[in-house]
Amino acid sequence: MAEFGEATVLFDLDGVLVDSETAVREGLLAWARERDLDPARVLGHSHGRTNAGLVALVAPHLDPEAEDLVIEGHEAERGDTVRAMPGAHDLLAALRGRGRPWAVVTSGSRRIATARIAAAGLPLPGVLVTADDVTEGKPHPEPYLLGAERVGAAPSACVVVEDSPGGARAGLAAGMPVVAVASTTAREHLAHATTVVDDLSDVARLLV
Repeated sequence: MAEFGEATVLFDLDGVLVDSETAVREGLLAWARERDLDPARVLGHSHGRTNAGLVALVAPHLDPEAEDLVIEGHEAERGDTVRAMPGAHDLLAALRGRGRPWAVVTSGSRRIATARIAAAGLPLPGVLVTADDVTEGKPHPEPYLLGAERVGAAPSACVVVEDSPGGARAGLAAGMPVVAVASTTAREHLAHATTVVDDLSDVARLLV
C-alpha cells in the first residue's frame, strides 16, 4: 500500500496543482515598481505568504488590505499564463476515483484561487481554504487545521502536499506529515518536510 494511501489529502495550490509562477512573479514585480519597492526583496519574501502578510513585511507603511487588492489585480491580468502542473489532472482523478477526500489550502484569496483552478482546467474542490478564511496565514498552522476541520478529518489522518518552506512548516505545526514537492524551491530548503519529492508523479506513488 502507498505510504499515505488512506490519508485525507490537503493540497497547497500554487506550485503544487497549478503553475502560476509567471502570473505571481510578474504581478508582484508590477506592484513593486508602482510602489517603488525593491523587486528582489518583494520576490524573496513572497513564497508561501499571503499578499497582506507580504505587504506588512516589505512595506509596513502601506495598508495591507488595500495593497492586497492591487496585487490581485496585477495577477488577475496575467491569468492566461496559469496552467495545471504536470500530473495534477491524473492525480486528482485517481483520488476522486477511489473516493478519497481531498481539499485545497492556499495563501491566495478565494477569487484568485477559483480563477486559477478554472484556468488550469482542474475540478473545484469541495473544501477550499483561502486567505479570506483565516486570521493567521502560513507558516501558522491555522489554514491546515481549518482544512482538516472542514473536510471532517482529524489532523493526524491528513497529509499535506506543499512546495514552500513556510507551507511545509504550517503543515508540520498542524501535526500533519508533509510531502514537499521541489517544483519551485530547492530540495535543501524543504529538508524539514516529512518527505521531499521531485514532482506529482512521485506524490501519486505515495498517495494512491
